[in-house]
Amino acid sequence: MEVNLFFIGVVFLFGLVIAYFFGRYLKNSEVKDHRRDAVARSRAILGGQFAEQLSPFLPGFKYSPNECRFIGKPIDFVVFKGADGKKIEEVVFVEVKSGKSRLSPFERKLKEAVEGGRVRWEEYRVDGGLVGEGEVEDIAWRK
Repeated sequence: MEVNLFFIGVVFLFGLVIAYFFGRYLKNSEVKDHRRDAVARSRAILGGQFAEQLSPFLPGFKYSPNECRFIGKPIDFVVFKGADGKKIEEVVFVEVKSGKSRLSPFERKLKEAVEGGRVRWEEYRVDGGLVGEGEVEDIAWRK
């Protein structure tokens, strides 16, 4: 009876050791897969961001790089078409996509607003006293 109990204990401990190492092996291989996936996604995102900023200089881009202003979020570029000739003919929002990427829901709503004509001009003036304009004018007048 003592031998059976000892043998069962040894087999049980041996099973625990095997289960421990097998679990560690599975965990390590999963972690490696997750890391590999994260690195691949990060590279894709960085490559897309790089392409976004370089797109005005790439073949097939319709507008002059001098007329483009990079914003990044929520839209990649605002193009002031005709600004090279000092005569703005049109303002164009440009979203750059690569591969199979699609517009986000927010970008889709922005596109709908522009296409629906829900765009306007607004001017905001800062109070002159707040930025010290009055003082600059007084100093310039005294000289």
